[in-house]
Amino acid sequence: MQDEKPGRLVDEGPRIGDIDFSGYRMRVPTDRYWSLDYAEREREALWLRIWQVAGRCDEIPEAGDWFEYRLFDQSWILVRGRDGAIRGFVNACRHRGNAFCQGKGHASRFTCPYHNWSYGLDGKLLAVARPDFEGTLEEFVGAKEELGLLEIPVESFAGFVFINPDRNAAPLSEFLGEAVDLMAPYRIEEMIPYGFNVREAIDCNWKVIMDAFQEGYHIQGVHPELVAAMDESQERYRFCGDHSVATAPFGASNLADSSLEEQVAAIHSLPATFPAVADSLPRFDELLEQCRQADGQMPPARDVPLRSLLQRAMRESWETKGLDVSGLTDNQLSDNHFWILFPNFFLTIHAGEGTLIMAFPHESGDPNRCYWHVQNLQWFPPEERAANRTPLTDVPEGEHFPYFLALEQDYVQMQNQQRGLRNKAQPFLTLTRQEVRLAHYHASVASWVEGGEGMR
Repeated sequence: MQDEKPGRLVDEGPRIGDIDFSGYRMRVPTDRYWSLDYAEREREALWLRIWQVAGRCDEIPEAGDWFEYRLFDQSWILVRGRDGAIRGFVNACRHRGNAFCQGKGHASRFTCPYHNWSYGLDGKLLAVARPDFEGTLEEFVGAKEELGLLEIPVESFAGFVFINPDRNAAPLSEFLGEAVDLMAPYRIEEMIPYGFNVREAIDCNWKVIMDAFQEGYHIQGVHPELVAAMDESQERYRFCGDHSVATAPFGASNLADSSLEEQVAAIHSLPATFPAVADSLPRFDELLEQCRQADGQMPPARDVPLRSLLQRAMRESWETKGLDVSGLTDNQLSDNHFWILFPNFFLTIHAGEGTLIMAFPHESGDPNRCYWHVQNLQWFPPEERAANRTPLTDVPEGEHFPYFLALEQDYVQMQNQQRGLRNKAQPFLTLTRQEVRLAHYHASVASWVEGGEGMR
């Protein structure tokens, strides 16, 4: 039943008019976006202490598969062990600190090329070339036990590998909280990057990216072509600790005064944003045709439950393909749900597909630059995933990847915003009520970086 599904907590969440704003400060200091001092505080108090996505579990499917995750000047190795578990280690030999891995690859053991110390996939020190330790054999064996690779916390959720540079971190489940139950029914772990999978440097602070995808207020200015299909006035919210989710019903009131033909055309335009919707449209058209009256005419638009017909068609389409959507509410089938997993993970998702955007500080430490990683995620039956997987495109510095229209518009706008934020004469930016998620988000930033001083 609908009321037994986790998604109902979002379906029934408050709208803007129901939210108490008295606890929020609606001004954000602009030095958070350009100050070298603030960026250094973020590095130490946030990035080196928090759970963050390092990659996808399916990037390292076999024992011995590994990849490097880099953040600022820090480097870690994520490797699939012989027991199937994914572990993370500091990318530094315990002998003289040499970084022994770069990029990604496959290995039966890790051997440091400097002096040939070698380590197992579980991080244990296996062998030392020409050992000359003083003492007994037992003392040498004891030294080997102490000199394994330094391990960091690694866990997985929704098909993503999460790491925490803080070796004393609380479990990932504690950090994610109820987001685990709310996101699990989408079966994101069964999705793959499809269509585009791009990582690129961009001239803005990483938080500019996160801000841009937490509000629909800019749609009328930056994405006017989306206005007809997105009704931000009906958006609902749920805050889950530092994380949050919002949902904007497709065509709730923007289309209320449109003709039936116009509303149907808007539904048929959805595949421009979510291609898999196209597979459900033939069934949607069949269900729509069943609404035709005995005289051959269609009822008035207000009497045709287009949203329900689309949701039914999508549920049937995904079930036919083999995706289990039984845990999703009807609204989760058709409506975009906008997830933020703090600090840098944004996912627009509905049944079977989504768009993921992650933002990372630039390795140079320059707060006016960052990286974003953009990928489309789509569900395919297991036997079709390998053939449809889109590999990562890592865009070289100075080059640019051409995105689809909405993302290209955001790419340009975010860099324009950073140029404005760097004006030191403007000490803060001002949020509207439609940007409540930004107020919540920056309260979380403040709690990590400033010890709670700031937004709430």
